[in-house]
Amino acid sequence: MSDHHASHITGLASTKIERAEIDSGLRQFLLSVYNYMGSGLALTGIVAYGAAETGLYALLVQTPLLFWGVVLAPLALVFLLSFRIEKMSLGAVQTAFWSYACLVGLSLAGIFLIYTGVSVARTFFITAATFLATSLYGYTTRTDLARFGSFLMMSLFGIIIAGLVNLFLASSTLQLAISVIGVIAFVGLTAYDTQRIKWIYLESDSPVVAGKKAIMGALALYLDFLNLFIFLLQLTANRRS
Repeated sequence: MSDHHASHITGLASTKIERAEIDSGLRQFLLSVYNYMGSGLALTGIVAYGAAETGLYALLVQTPLLFWGVVLAPLALVFLLSFRIEKMSLGAVQTAFWSYACLVGLSLAGIFLIYTGVSVARTFFITAATFLATSLYGYTTRTDLARFGSFLMMSLFGIIIAGLVNLFLASSTLQLAISVIGVIAFVGLTAYDTQRIKWIYLESDSPVVAGKKAIMGALALYLDFLNLFIFLLQLTANRRS
């Protein structure tokens, strides 16, 4: 066997080993992302249900300053994580994520007072099935979804603007349109974010950086799931009489 042929075989073997290590590492990374996301959603649900049942949410509503503080605080945490994550320790990033999940739970507790428990549970399982199917597509597809990213973000801004306008119009037709477009947009964002998280892993250069990026990936998917759930709730859930 020639030296050239032997070196070619060695090169192929090392490439296969490297690819297997990436595949194994990627699976571990994505498992970490989904564990954070699932735990965050569970914490949000527990806090929301507890706040509704104990009357804490009603107390918050009666204190507008405190209520708006709870509603806006998660936004502040998102900005903190987005702009300061590189300078934060892994423990601080984890604390910010769990705090975010708790605060969102507090602000969403009203869901259990507006909609029936059965319809909330049904919508949750519909959301979970839709999310899993879409996320799996984003993970497995060879289509580059990055080209749809800007379109999806523009849709998101459109939904926010339309929602703000409808605060004054209170139009049920516009609200229906917002909910339908919202479902479509967050189904797309779930696939897009899942694929983007794969590329984020490949750019990670240390376990600590990978740990922080897993939390940021979990936050993105958490938001996709939560918004998809809320829009589906508005479309399908039964209100309390």
